[in-house]
Amino acid sequence: MDIAYAITPFLAWFAAGTLKFIINSCRARRLAFGQIGYGGLPSNHSAIVSSTAALIAFREGMSHPAFGVAVTIAFVVIMDANSLRRQVGKHATAINRLAGLDKDTEPLRERMGHTKAEISVGILAGIAVAWLIH
Repeated sequence: MDIAYAITPFLAWFAAGTLKFIINSCRARRLAFGQIGYGGLPSNHSAIVSSTAALIAFREGMSHPAFGVAVTIAFVVIMDANSLRRQVGKHATAINRLAGLDKDTEPLRERMGHTKAEISVGILAGIAVAWLIH
């Protein structure tokens, strides 16, 4: 097995996570360690799955069956990031509001899913990493 297929998704995750940390730190005007996690620009999940699909396309071609499988998995992950996980975040917001949390209770994490822009930048980051590896 070519090790690039195992390393590329990891590098895409690292690149997107680093970019997300820098963007969040600039927005907060301080180091944004508390904002590490789900949600935000760019989407780590989108970067991971798109890097794999892109690397297969670059190396094997878009007619290769593995590319079809990778695109299918990427589509499921990206749709989940945009729809299901965003709904989970909306539910957390409503629950936090209804719960009337006291100072000893930690609120549910509200930032879960991704916008289309966050997903698009994640896809571009994944493709860029795959191109650099290729």
